[in-house]
Amino acid sequence: MRSKSATKTWKNEWDTSGSIFDVDGKKKRLAEIEVQIADPGFWDRPQAQQQVLRQRRQLENVLQHAGECRTALGDVQALIELADEGEEVAGELKQELLSLEKKVSETELETLLSGPHDASNAFVTIHSGAGGTESQDWAEMLSRMYLRWSEQNRYQTEVIDLQAGEEAGIKSTTILVKGEMAYGYLHAEIGVHRLVRISPFDQGARRHTSFASVFVTPEVDDDIEVEIDEKDLRIDTYRSSGAGGQHVNVTDSAVRITHQPSGIVVQCQNERSQHRNKDMAMKILRSRLFELEMEKKREELNKLENTKAEIAWGSQIRSYVLHPYRMVKDHRTKVERGNVDAVLDGDLDEFIQAFLKMKTVARSREESLAET
Repeated sequence: MRSKSATKTWKNEWDTSGSIFDVDGKKKRLAEIEVQIADPGFWDRPQAQQQVLRQRRQLENVLQHAGECRTALGDVQALIELADEGEEVAGELKQELLSLEKKVSETELETLLSGPHDASNAFVTIHSGAGGTESQDWAEMLSRMYLRWSEQNRYQTEVIDLQAGEEAGIKSTTILVKGEMAYGYLHAEIGVHRLVRISPFDQGARRHTSFASVFVTPEVDDDIEVEIDEKDLRIDTYRSSGAGGQHVNVTDSAVRITHQPSGIVVQCQNERSQHRNKDMAMKILRSRLFELEMEKKREELNKLENTKAEIAWGSQIRSYVLHPYRMVKDHRTKVERGNVDAVLDGDLDEFIQAFLKMKTVARSREESLAET
């Protein structure tokens, strides 16, 4: 059971503007947004409206929940005072503390998703790595895992591109995940994922290690300027190899765009026409270039470019071990799960939340060091 001092510490989280909740900072930002919305010219930019209104809704939700936490904290303090006076309130106090802890945890998670593009849709791109057919099968397993996670969290998904493997699995795929905070959550999955198992493709039933990489970028609103020089692009068309009907498969409707200065390659084949495939490929390219520029500006060690290292040993963020024991371990947060099947079926929230919390703590430390 929490002591008075612990309860007082919780109270200080709301009374300190630099706390994880930063109520004062969020109120200030909300006031700035209200001024922005009051400007008549604001409604002339539909795409900008969506992002700003999403951010306002996000801030309002956090402030509302923070207020609920403060009210619950007051109830706990009142029960502690009654207990000090000899009242028998232990059972009720325990329930209130459990409820308060849950509300604080939920509100804390909301505050972690406060980046300018966390509320955006997300492009999730998966590439198979070292391991041939094994890794291609692993890439398909990861694709299913993210599709299941999206379904469980009521996100809409659209497979933008899919390159089938030669024998099994997939070489690569790009999935558009649509919904509130899709990018905020899924950017925690950027990196190399490692699988250890007895190979279903090995007649000798030997253990194999497979790798696949995951890239996540926000869907960029059309009003955000991303400079792309047509001279820097190489555009290739080819015959689609995926599902989509006779028209798709017998015409050169698929489009691959290479941005030569950065080396970024994007492609789309699932739309019905070459024109629509090109438009979607350009949208993905803008998203990738925008995220790359944002990473450079933030000057973080974990830049997007660094995730383009060899998809093999030593670069993985998470391991999924099916043999000789069963365990999923995140090498960044040290979170472990023994129920591998549940994880591969989309149960990723514990890993994602742990990463977001770790990232926020690291950012707070950096800001504290900068102030000193």
